[in-house]
Amino acid sequence: MTVAGTRGRQETPPAAARHIPRPDAAPARSGRRRAGRRQPLVLIALASVAAVLALLPLIYLGVRALERGPAYAWGIVATDRTAQLLGRSVGLAVVVVAACLVLGVSLAWLTVRTALPAARTWSVLATLPLAVPSYVAAFAWVSARAELAGFGGAALVLTLVSYPYVYLPVTAALRGIDPAQEEAARSLGHGPWRTFRRVTLPQLRPAAAGGGLLVALYVLSDFGAVSIMRYETFTLAIHTSYKASFDRTPAAALSVVLVLMTVLLVAAESRTRGRAGHARTGTGTARPSVPLPLGRLTVPALGWCSAVAAAGVLFPLGTLVYWLAVGRSGIWEPERLLTVAGTTLLVAVLGATLTTALALPVGVLAARHRGRAARLLEQAAYAGHAVPGITVALAVVFLAVRYAYPLYQELPLLVVAYAVLFLPVAVGATRAAVLQSPAVLEDVARSLGRGPLRVLREVTVPLAAPGVTASAALTFVVCMKELPATLLLRPTGMDTLATRLWTETGTGSYAAAAPYAAVLILIAAVPAYLLGRHRT
Repeated sequence: MTVAGTRGRQETPPAAARHIPRPDAAPARSGRRRAGRRQPLVLIALASVAAVLALLPLIYLGVRALERGPAYAWGIVATDRTAQLLGRSVGLAVVVVAACLVLGVSLAWLTVRTALPAARTWSVLATLPLAVPSYVAAFAWVSARAELAGFGGAALVLTLVSYPYVYLPVTAALRGIDPAQEEAARSLGHGPWRTFRRVTLPQLRPAAAGGGLLVALYVLSDFGAVSIMRYETFTLAIHTSYKASFDRTPAAALSVVLVLMTVLLVAAESRTRGRAGHARTGTGTARPSVPLPLGRLTVPALGWCSAVAAAGVLFPLGTLVYWLAVGRSGIWEPERLLTVAGTTLLVAVLGATLTTALALPVGVLAARHRGRAARLLEQAAYAGHAVPGITVALAVVFLAVRYAYPLYQELPLLVVAYAVLFLPVAVGATRAAVLQSPAVLEDVARSLGRGPLRVLREVTVPLAAPGVTASAALTFVVCMKELPATLLLRPTGMDTLATRLWTETGTGSYAAAAPYAAVLILIAAVPAYLLGRHRT
């Protein structure tokens, strides 16, 4: 039976005392930190490495923003224009997060918990928008309907490219939930909607909250979509400031405001997701859930999935086909295309590997411990994600030139920048996966003399493997798409699919850009398929 952990010491109840919990009851609070459990110093040390890397851009911003004095920086920030940028950025983030929660949770429930026809196919299609760069999606829409430029177009594009950040962790959470509670609720007369709202949804709360946070941070840091849609936000204003003047102080001061917004978002998400964890601690193994028949709702469900797939995948692909068929600027260079694709795979794999390794101790601490150190390390890990890629790149260049010059314009520097930018992608999914694994098994391992690292390697990681794998796949895809940091930090002469795509679209050679965009989507379809092909 699936039960939630308790704050105190767990004891196995006698058989007569075991009972099916009432569906109307709130889930018990999980023992994220049991009495007497101390935060492992090894995990604190490993998580501190990730936090230091994530805070590097803040060091740069502090130096740049205050180099002409606090009064000068405050004069830049305390203006009506800054307040306007704040309102526009927050408004866009709120709309996109709300839309992504609706899309992500609904698609995850349909593809995992119901008898939706061709569910595996819809799962793959639901993850493919991760492969579409925001600037490509924005161009596809604005080239078809110029009147979309502005807030509406930016919200549409950012929703379509970022809702998989909610869909994937919620899908992983649904697959990890023992269906016994849902079946018990239905046996007590509760319908599908009430069962979902009272039993399933509370267990999806950590995954949905983490995904929503990632979406908010993505929106705040996006540059491509808002620039093409001509909707000015903090990132666009920062980029314009960097290009317009050699004085970096104005852009740094605005970036500090963006970082403060990130801290507030992380703190708010930490409160709203709650402390509950849901893990199966009883005997035996969890049974696969029985797909719910949709009946008369089958056609509307298929229509909903089709509409999302058409807007998020088919429309951008159709635009690429148009560029290839109609444009005259495209010249196929197979050898160059293969070389660029191989380079893209290399940097994305290295970036995903480093980011996932750094996120693991942070995610475990966030899920299992509630001390101040664990909370601060988790919040620090999110710092770099809301800083624009160009700011992260300049921060890394600034520090490398002064303290690690041999690494300047070398591949390791680019990989570190990816880790700084995308650490939250891995942390959110890892934390949700660890919350679903029973903490009592870790306690048993420690009671048998296992040290923190051995418990992490032999118990925690295997139990959380599906969520960790999902986080690695997500990180791989976003590393492939990253543009500003790659443009500034790539070794001389090195191109990725994203940089070639940006170069060609910047000169209006959309047909020449189409092959790179097509290969980018094709490569991203592989992890998307692996994430979506298994169905409980």
